[in-house]
Amino acid sequence: MRRIFGSVRSRATLGATLVVAVALVAAGAAVLLSLRSNLMDQAGNEAQRTAQNVVAQLAAGKPYDRLDLDDESPVQVVDADGTLVAASDELERISGTATDAVKPQSQSGGTGTGTGDDDDDADDDSGRGEAGEIGEGTEFSDGSATIDGESADYRFAAVPVEAGDRGRLTVYAGGSLDAEQSAVNTALTVMLIGFPLLLGVVAGVTWLVTRRALRPVEGIRGEMAAITASEDLARRVPVPGTHDEVARLALTTNETLAALQTSVERQRRFVADASHELRSPIASLRTQLEVGAAHPELLDLDGAVEDTVRLQGLAADLLLLARLDAGERPGDARFDLGALACEQAEGRAEVTVEARSAQVAGSRGQVGRVLTNLLDNARRHARSAVTLTVRREGEWVVAAVADDGDGVAEADRERIFERFVRLDEARSRDDGGAGLGLAIARDVAVRHGGTLTVGRAPAGGALFELRLPQAQ
Repeated sequence: MRRIFGSVRSRATLGATLVVAVALVAAGAAVLLSLRSNLMDQAGNEAQRTAQNVVAQLAAGKPYDRLDLDDESPVQVVDADGTLVAASDELERISGTATDAVKPQSQSGGTGTGTGDDDDDADDDSGRGEAGEIGEGTEFSDGSATIDGESADYRFAAVPVEAGDRGRLTVYAGGSLDAEQSAVNTALTVMLIGFPLLLGVVAGVTWLVTRRALRPVEGIRGEMAAITASEDLARRVPVPGTHDEVARLALTTNETLAALQTSVERQRRFVADASHELRSPIASLRTQLEVGAAHPELLDLDGAVEDTVRLQGLAADLLLLARLDAGERPGDARFDLGALACEQAEGRAEVTVEARSAQVAGSRGQVGRVLTNLLDNARRHARSAVTLTVRREGEWVVAAVADDGDGVAEADRERIFERFVRLDEARSRDDGGAGLGLAIARDVAVRHGGTLTVGRAPAGGALFELRLPQAQ
């Protein structure tokens, strides 16, 4: 059961069915209430018309026993004391009105029983009252009645009338609720049969539509599983031609796979290059130590120390690159780039410093490493002089390192920032360079929100410009 309802398709189907079910129940309830209200109003209007017909006769002074009462609907005439003075002939039982009496009581001067004297004049005057007025304010109530042996529910209308010397009378007339009950029951039956069928159709259609919509997702999942199993990052997931969210998901997945492939290939090249760079000083150091062990007098101690320092620097560069690749944040400490430049240039006789005070934010150690790498690179390629300047340009702080060497060809100005790239392999090896300094410098600059570019210096050599945002 958990597996069945764990799929998106089943949850979507269940959710859509529940939403439609709630909507149908709410709509069905509203329809039933509206239907019942309308039919109740119709029954009330029918009862009111019947009552007003009797009220008109009473207002005209017509005797109780000569009232024209509807034999198919329950009618009662009740006086101010609640006494029944007239009623339908076939009325056998009633409820929901002011009295449950069905037979009128005899009245002096006129009865509701329909009997009188033999004298025509006396008979004409029996039970007749003075003309009255129709009262205002009809009230409605629900009840039931039995007429000629048939019981039913009714909507009763109570209409008052001022009947002259007979005082205030109230006429109760009932409108049958059979039509209301029949219509409501029929509508309810249709809903009980139709709603489940409609919900079944909604569930089936949702299941099919969802399966069709999620078919590309299943294709993407299957291809990703195959890529994971084969470890072949050159493969790509299929992109449907629907131009919807699923298509955008496939495109994003392929972009992620491409970035991952590039990262993995870059990592492999990095490991291979690092192994190659480490192999040379390690082999040299081992050879010197083996010679020294066999012939102590031949040990080149200065060369062993140089190789050890070279290994130490290479290991430090590799460790810093690993931290940068892992996403190490530079921090937000404020420091003076001009003062840091003077500090990094100290002890370098060939370096001329022109640095103004300028505040930047980030890692002081990493930015210092950038300046050190740029100065080391300039020293290796300069003929006689290196210049380090720090200035402010708007919202930027620019640290520029220039030399008077041969410069960098325009075609190589981006390639030199790649890892383990050396334009002069022999001289770089002899000087201890591994081709990581400029790659580290650019990576640090980018992570501090800045840039590192190379151009042509006024003296003809290389000009490296480090731009960092000025601390606010």
